[in-house]
Amino acid sequence: MPYRFLEDIATADIAFEAWGETLEEMFTAAAEATMNVMIESLDSIVPREPREFHLENAALDMLLFDFLQELIFFKDSERLLLRVREIRLEKKDGNYRLAALTQGEPLDPDRHEQRVDVKAVTLHQFCLEKTDQGWMTRIILDI
Repeated sequence: MPYRFLEDIATADIAFEAWGETLEEMFTAAAEATMNVMIESLDSIVPREPREFHLENAALDMLLFDFLQELIFFKDSERLLLRVREIRLEKKDGNYRLAALTQGEPLDPDRHEQRVDVKAVTLHQFCLEKTDQGWMTRIILDI
């Protein structure tokens, strides 16, 4: 599992670190961690409905922020739980661009054991870093 929850970072919120050898792996791990905060078993989410994301931002860390916010938006607006199936990142014309294919299904309380409801990604202690092993992010979610 390329993420871990951090118990001693935030008392009223939930914090995690996610990592990957590539940016794509790290973005996917952060998305998985965000969804796992809300749902006990990610395997209970059946890939029935696709959603594509196309996002752009001049700052790489803010692109990650926007991406996770999109996942939360679909959970709130359509009660749709999404998991990343494919993700592509590129830098073009001074901006970072993300194209992601996600799949999931509507929240079913009978099959999806809910943990907590995530309201938003916060900027408190938000970081994205290049490391010797690849990429790492630290994120605190408002619950």
